[in-house]
Amino acid sequence: MSKLEQIGKDTLQWVDDRFPLTALWKEHVSEYYAPKNFNFWYFFGSLALLVLVIQILTGIFLTMNYKPDGTLIPGTNVSVAFASVEYIMRDVGGGWIIRYMHSTGASMFFVVVYLHMFRGLIYGSYQKPRELVWIFGMLIFLCLMAEAFLGYLLPWGQMSFWGAQVIVNLFASIPVIGPDLSTFIRGDFVVSDATLNRFFALHVIAVPLILLALVVAHLIALHEVGSNNPDGVEIKKNKDPKTGIPLDGIPFHPYYTVKDIFGVAVFLAVFTAIVFFLPNVFGYFLEDNNFIPADPLKTPPHIAPVWYFTPFYAILRAIPSFLGTQVWGVLGMGAGVVVIAFLPWLDRSPVKSIRYRPTIYKVILGLFLVAFIGLGILGALPPTGTRTFLSRVFSVMYFGFFLGMPFYTKLGQTKPVPERVTDTNTSRQVWFLFWCAVTLLGAAVFAKLV
Repeated sequence: MSKLEQIGKDTLQWVDDRFPLTALWKEHVSEYYAPKNFNFWYFFGSLALLVLVIQILTGIFLTMNYKPDGTLIPGTNVSVAFASVEYIMRDVGGGWIIRYMHSTGASMFFVVVYLHMFRGLIYGSYQKPRELVWIFGMLIFLCLMAEAFLGYLLPWGQMSFWGAQVIVNLFASIPVIGPDLSTFIRGDFVVSDATLNRFFALHVIAVPLILLALVVAHLIALHEVGSNNPDGVEIKKNKDPKTGIPLDGIPFHPYYTVKDIFGVAVFLAVFTAIVFFLPNVFGYFLEDNNFIPADPLKTPPHIAPVWYFTPFYAILRAIPSFLGTQVWGVLGMGAGVVVIAFLPWLDRSPVKSIRYRPTIYKVILGLFLVAFIGLGILGALPPTGTRTFLSRVFSVMYFGFFLGMPFYTKLGQTKPVPERVTDTNTSRQVWFLFWCAVTLLGAAVFAKLV
């Protein structure tokens, strides 16, 4: 052993005597045994962690030059906050790419999180013993939504200002506490400089701290019960009697760390292509109106949230006001998010994976996917009679998927679940990707028709 290697070994031992670094590495990485039949759906958990790191790093650099000040620069109709964003884009070295990485990262975060959640749906990753893992995941999702909403106001453009105005005003429809609650959220009677400062503090300090704590809790809970797999077989039930190692498990490192590198490479290729060639993605990632300074006296012709909020916004608009209040729409929008957390108790199926579920579940899950995408499209479009009707139909389908789950998950004949995990069926994945592509193509056609 060389002198340098001895120094490294002694340093590591010194750290281990004071902090369980090696023990943590073994427990959560090198000696954490994951099922050997993971497929591409299991990329999205690690990709979500990657995007979180990107958002934190780019956010730190953006705060170095951003000024949360909604007052107007003398002689102009441009706020200090909006001007600071323009300064970052035009005058700060590398500022434009940092800003586009952050804005693209916000949308890509939701892309990978939605796909991560959908994987949980198709493989039953919320069922016993992973209920707490799912709950922590849903809390992360709620924090992510709050973080995105708070950050959306910061550029102080037209859509930022009026989007915040509409969403915060929705809280005023809550009986008794609504008006005071909306005033408390804004920090003023209207969206103003106080609102901007409040949202900035929450966006860069409070919510990220909660988000990081929940991510750690999510991973600890996951590693305590073990990862699910496409077969829904618990690998801890079949262990080597001598070593206690699961027979169907392999160490997360190096096998899945190497595999995740491939997923990261593909993701970064898509991510950088968007950042360099299409950062606004036709107005879905960055709306055209947000490149216009906020004007409290000029309302945009159509106010809609960013694409990742539109499914729930469409549910809000689908529910008519009753007795002059929108409280039922607000409750419907909130219920659309919260109901996902109850999946572990709504699903009564004796099997986890969609591979062994009856056809009725696959059909209903497909209809749910159509409803969710349809609501997302309709929420981004100006309301019309036809679109409102379709939003109501899709809202019924959306809630029907969850509320009917205790009943339809008991129907049909399930296939026998193997005792041991099986190899991934590549042809099944190819067909699934094909039908996903068909669904997305149909959604694009639907968007043009409505």
